[in-house]
Amino acid sequence: MAFTVVIPARYGSTRLPAKPLVDLNGKPMIQHVVERALASRASNVIVATDDQRILDAINTESVKVVLTSTEHQSGTDRIWEAIEDIDMQDESVIVNVQGDEPLIPSAVIDQAAKLVSDATDCGVATLCEAIRDGRDIFNANVVKVVVDRHGRALYFSRAPIPWQRGVFDSNKNPADTDSWYRHLGIYAFKYWALKRFVSLPQSSLERLESLEQLRLLENGISIAIAESDAVIPAGVDTLEDVERVREVLASDSSQ
Repeated sequence: MAFTVVIPARYGSTRLPAKPLVDLNGKPMIQHVVERALASRASNVIVATDDQRILDAINTESVKVVLTSTEHQSGTDRIWEAIEDIDMQDESVIVNVQGDEPLIPSAVIDQAAKLVSDATDCGVATLCEAIRDGRDIFNANVVKVVVDRHGRALYFSRAPIPWQRGVFDSNKNPADTDSWYRHLGIYAFKYWALKRFVSLPQSSLERLESLEQLRLLENGISIAIAESDAVIPAGVDTLEDVERVREVLASDSSQ
């Protein structure tokens, strides 16, 4: 199965300026992400960035780097600018791999691509994982997802969904967390769904939750979802995250 990986990489970051260029054990972060994408089964890997410095930092000829507008409100819009002039079929698959996930397993990139390709009723696919710590259910930074019996997303929220009546009402954590899932931020789009997504105005639920995937659901675009085949380590948002990733990379290289 052929698919394209696009990595949106924005230079500006409130919490970590020039984040894609942060040094991680001798390489800029964006280079680590590129190498993870190249290790997947993707036919093409594209970096969509808004800054020449990021373009200059990528030291492989195996990827295409596209300079995009600095005005995009989301990585999805940046991805569309990078591919809109490429000749693709409606069912062509594009995987959005975030530029701040230098530890993303290549296997989950392949998994997301296959999931959307196999889902004839869906335009988008994404992944989730079981929540093991009950405190995460109440953490607004942990996006929860409710899934139907056919592996289709019903709703995403920063709130604790589903709500366990009688337990949550008493401000207690559940004794068993098997019913709660964390959404993981990797998306695989069919070309037609990505094209439609960027043409749609921001939806009301999207504005309320600050979750752009709700724009898809509100407009009738189904999202296939499955538990990730591999653990996806947290991405990089802070200096503490940088140190954590450096330690992981150092550990891997010493084995």
